[in-house]
Amino acid sequence: MKLTCSIAFALVQGIFAFGQTAVPKNLPEQSVFVDPHSFAVLGANGPFRTSAFTQFFNPTSSKAPFFQIFDPAFLDIIGPNPTFNEVASNATFAFAHEAPIFNPGTNEVFFASNDGGALGMSDINHNNRYGKISITAVQNALRGLKKNTGQAVNVPVTELNLSDSIQMTNGGTGPLHGNLVLITSGRGPLPPSIALVNPKSPNNVTVLLDNFFGRQFNSLNDIKIHPVSGALFFTDVIYGFLNEFRPPPLLPNQVYRLDPVTSAVRVVATDFDKCNGIAFSPDGKLAYIADTGAVNQNRFPNNQTEPATIYEFDVDPVSQRFLNRRVFAYVDTGIPDGVQVDSNGNVYAGCGDGVQVWSPEGVLLGKFFIGSVSSNFIFAGDGRLVILAETKIFFAKIAAKEGKVAFP
Repeated sequence: MKLTCSIAFALVQGIFAFGQTAVPKNLPEQSVFVDPHSFAVLGANGPFRTSAFTQFFNPTSSKAPFFQIFDPAFLDIIGPNPTFNEVASNATFAFAHEAPIFNPGTNEVFFASNDGGALGMSDINHNNRYGKISITAVQNALRGLKKNTGQAVNVPVTELNLSDSIQMTNGGTGPLHGNLVLITSGRGPLPPSIALVNPKSPNNVTVLLDNFFGRQFNSLNDIKIHPVSGALFFTDVIYGFLNEFRPPPLLPNQVYRLDPVTSAVRVVATDFDKCNGIAFSPDGKLAYIADTGAVNQNRFPNNQTEPATIYEFDVDPVSQRFLNRRVFAYVDTGIPDGVQVDSNGNVYAGCGDGVQVWSPEGVLLGKFFIGSVSSNFIFAGDGRLVILAETKIFFAKIAAKEGKVAFP
C-alpha cells in the first residue's frame, strides 16, 4: 500500500509539474514568452482556428513586430538586447518578396519583387523587378531613433536595370566569385534560368543553365550553394503556370544539382507536391526542402490539407543525392518558403506570420512575428537578419550568426 500511495503521489506531482513552465526572467524588450502549456487545451468553446492562411496564432495579442518565444533556447538566438524594426515600406507594391542576397563588399541586400502575385505588378506581359537596400543606411536610420523600441524608419530602395535574359527572378544565393547567383521562373516562352549577375553597375549577366536536356524547366524557384562541394542545388516547381505567366509544366516538381565546373545537371530528389525553399546544414551533411503544396495561388484555391512542411534529408557524401527523407517541421501558419540555417544548425523559414525558428531536432523555438507573410529573408552578416515582407522590409539585430558557406 505504501508503494502504491507513493506512486500515486508521484504521478500527481508530475501532473502539476507538467502544467507549469517557469517564465524566463528579464525578457528583452519587444519579446513575449508563450508557454505551450497555456494553449495545449482550449476547451469546447475555445478560440480554435479554421484557417492557417487568414488567422494567426498570437495568444498574447502583442503588437508586431516582436519576438515570440516558445522555448527559452530562443533567447540564445536573439540575445539579451535584440531590436526589431520595419526599415522600408511601400503599401502599393510588393517590392520585397524573394531572392535575398547579402553582398558583404557593398554592405547591401538584394531582393526581387513578387513575380505574378498580389501587388507584384508583374505578369505574362511584365517582368518583375530586382532591387537593393543599403544596410549602412538602415543602421544609420536606426541610430537616429531616440530610443529603439520597434519604431519604423523608411530607407530608400534602389532598383537594378538587369538584362532581358533575367525574367521573373524568384531565388538567389551567393555571392559566388563576387557575383550574385539568381534563379528565375521565366516568362511566357522565355526560359527559366540560373545566372551570375555582377552586383555593381552595369550588372552584366552570364547565364549558366536554361534547360534540362533540351526541355525548359517549369519555373525555377530557389537555389543554394553546397557548403563543401560548391555545387549549385535548386528547386523547380509549377508556380509560374499557376500564376499564369508560364506554359503548362513539362517536368515533375524536383530538386536538381548543377556542377558549376562541368555544367552537368541531375535530379537529386523528387516526389514533392511543390518543392520550394532549400538550405543546408553548415557541414553540408543535411539538406532541408520546404514543400509549399498547400498554396496554389491564382488558378486554384489554397488547400491546407496539402503540405506546409519542411523535409530533412541526408546528403550522400559521394553522389550528393538526397537520402532518407523525413519530416523536419510542419508550420502552423501559412507555408514555409525560404529556408536558412544558422551557425548552430538552427533552421529558419519564412512563413505566414513572419520567420519561424526550430532547433536542429525540429523543436519550435520562436518566431520573428510580423503579423504578415514573409516569403524569404537573409542573414546580412552575423547578428543581422533582414526579413522580406512583400510591401515591407524588417531588420532584426540578434545574437545568432549565419551559417557560413565554406566555398568562395
